[in-house]
Amino acid sequence: MDLSKIPNLKHIDSNNFFLLSGPCAIEGEEMALRIAEKVVTITDKLNIPYVFKGSFKKANRSRIDSFTGIGNEKALKILRKVSETFKVPTVTDIHEIDDAKLAAEYVDILQIPAFLVRQTDLVVAAAETGKVVNLKKGQFMSPEAMKHAVTKVTDCNNEQVMITDRGTMFGYQDLIVDFRGIPTMRDYAPTVLDVTHSLQQPNQRTGVTGGRPDMIETIARAGVVNMVDGLFIETHFDPSNAKSDGANMLDLAHLEKLLSNLVAIRKTINSL
Repeated sequence: MDLSKIPNLKHIDSNNFFLLSGPCAIEGEEMALRIAEKVVTITDKLNIPYVFKGSFKKANRSRIDSFTGIGNEKALKILRKVSETFKVPTVTDIHEIDDAKLAAEYVDILQIPAFLVRQTDLVVAAAETGKVVNLKKGQFMSPEAMKHAVTKVTDCNNEQVMITDRGTMFGYQDLIVDFRGIPTMRDYAPTVLDVTHSLQQPNQRTGVTGGRPDMIETIARAGVVNMVDGLFIETHFDPSNAKSDGANMLDLAHLEKLLSNLVAIRKTINSL
């Protein structure tokens, strides 16, 4: 994947990791712009290539009464406004074949959720848009198995593909990150570590996913040391009241300190 082909992606010559960050879901225009403005300010200061992340809909909820979105086109138009306002690329996840063409009109990167990365028709639909495709490794898949998912994209004459690791199931209600998989997957495509989803605690009795946000810096530091190409960090200015995945998101107020520490670690690693 050639980062220089992602529209509006700045600081790509900084030798930093790139960052996919934003709220789990688009809850409204004001919140999206507020989060984007803060993250853009931080990443510009630290010379981190930045992609704004936000789901235009949430189709993979545990309960039928969970928040799924504010309307597809409304949310996608907000993603476009974020991109136009702050001159940054955007990424959103898709769940159905028809989502690929629709979302491709508004965003720069199409993300395949971890539970759906084996769905050939969905992966092919994303690849055929010509957009960058971000393949989230299934919690049930080995790192080696992601080679086949990448090949589905490249067989569609689209070389713009990356992998995101979001942890592997450990029992019924926890995830672990096996850092041995990072170099394996980097052989197939640039590899991102999804820090916040790796700290989810799914399948709670309440039907509401839990999380360990206190461990975000621990996992992120390990990812940077292990030379991941990018980090994926969901963030919100009020995680406790976020409509989706608030239990494992990073409070926006803590993002600058975290990223400053991670940039310092990457600089040290680069100097060795």
